Amino acid sequence: MPIATISPSMAQDIDATSDAIDEVNQLRGRLWDDASEFDKDKNKETFRDYDSACDRVKNFYKEQHEKQTVAFNIKARVEFKSRRRARMGVWEAIELLNTLVDESDPDTSLSQIEHLLQTAEAIRRDGKPEWMQVAGLVHDLGKLLLLFGSEGQWDVVGDTFVVGCKFSDKIIYPETFKDNPDFNDAIYSTEYGIYKPQCGLDNVMLSWGHDEYLYNVFKDQSYLPDEALAMIRYHSFYPWHREGAYRHLCNEKDERILAAVKAFNPYDLYSKSDDRIDAEKLAPYYQGLIAKFFPPVLDW
Repeated sequence: MPIATISPSMAQDIDATSDAIDEVNQLRGRLWDDASEFDKDKNKETFRDYDSACDRVKNFYKEQHEKQTVAFNIKARVEFKSRRRARMGVWEAIELLNTLVDESDPDTSLSQIEHLLQTAEAIRRDGKPEWMQVAGLVHDLGKLLLLFGSEGQWDVVGDTFVVGCKFSDKIIYPETFKDNPDFNDAIYSTEYGIYKPQCGLDNVMLSWGHDEYLYNVFKDQSYLPDEALAMIRYHSFYPWHREGAYRHLCNEKDERILAAVKAFNPYDLYSKSDDRIDAEKLAPYYQGLIAKFFPPVLDW
């Protein structure tokens, strides 16, 4: 059999194509983790001001911190795997969520569809890739748990944290954990608790809520990259991605995905505004993106 040969001109074409692909890949890499631009003129001191939060927010966190136990989190995960709550498309889910106002959020009183679109639009204006725009659009869809029979808002919204080891003092209102049954447990109150050093976040239980729920819905029913799934799963894990807690439990993978979560956070947090947004006008664009990254119907 004769040996195939490549002419010099063909080789140059291949090299040029390869270089172009590399350039696109490098551009995509720069785009998603570039510093955010939209929030340069925002006064960030006015966000996450829990010292000045209203009683509604403070009472929410007191209840969450008292009830998020190891026992509850095991039960919640068993229930997630044991039943299907709904079957619908992503845009239908967004519309269904639109009746909710998050009691844990001191920064906005807008409906959820407006917050989701604000987040996605900020990412879009900064020229970030489509998969990141979609992550912004859907990141809070796990709050559908409130319509699927949650025990309250405390097991759906709010900052997340690790259960099964000592509650970090980097969690907001840490003093409110004193009435949590795990607070004085002989094992759960220790630094590592039921975990091993550098075991990785995939091997710990975060307080059950909309982040963890949605990650489990999407991980096998979407075409989102790992970075987008990390943005969804850990966007409320402020003690970790903002305050530096739980590093003793993290492995190399966690350090890599931390960059993605940090890149996403400004869009989730600083895009919040009480300015109204035209959901009807934006719907066709985002419905088109949804079709690229999700099947027409998902199990919820």
